[in-house]
Amino acid sequence: MLKRATSRKKRPVDERWTCAELAVFDALSSPLQIQGRLESTPYSPDPIYRSPRSVLRDRKAHCFDGALFAAAALARLGHRPLLVDLRAANDDDHVLAVYQVDGHWGAVAKSNFVGLRFREPIYRTLRELALSYFEVYFNSLGQKTLREYSLPLDLRAFDDIGWRTSDEHLERIATRLDEVRHFPVLTRRMIARLSPADERSVTAGMLGVDEAGLFQPKR
Repeated sequence: MLKRATSRKKRPVDERWTCAELAVFDALSSPLQIQGRLESTPYSPDPIYRSPRSVLRDRKAHCFDGALFAAAALARLGHRPLLVDLRAANDDDHVLAVYQVDGHWGAVAKSNFVGLRFREPIYRTLRELALSYFEVYFNSLGQKTLREYSLPLDLRAFDDIGWRTSDEHLERIATRLDEVRHFPVLTRRMIARLSPADERSVTAGMLGVDEAGLFQPKR
């Protein structure tokens, strides 16, 4: 008697990596190695969103693209694919892929600025993590611009749009990330008395910056 053929369980569309893509992810065995991959990826000034697959194909990424890539890589290490939005005034917002080790938060990130990238998992709360970016979160005029941070957004809620391998609906993630609850890090009085970043810090923070992708702040 012939056995009844059984259908293979289909993998989610966003998990259909090629062998070459899998080789890249398999080589990323820690958050620091994921950060290293982003460091070797040129910054993208393009006004489009790229999925992790497109980041590998095009070999460039801005902060949103880099956060998606890092979240996908972190998920393969057993972490939840979580994004946190850092909201700024007179500057670009920033997106982190966050993860936890022993209950402490760390982050992997792509940025045009030196100081807005990797964080070790040593922060007890997301607020602590967000505040670690405050002094180095400035625009090209040296204005300190970080104002809010968001709750984590779990990208598993978007597995149906294939965010790992398709660019088609990534704006849904960006929109939802903007909608989730944000928490202020400063009061109005604090903002009014902020001092600018010093010249050496600005110079160091903008080392290697891609001018084409630089936010143009209002004076």
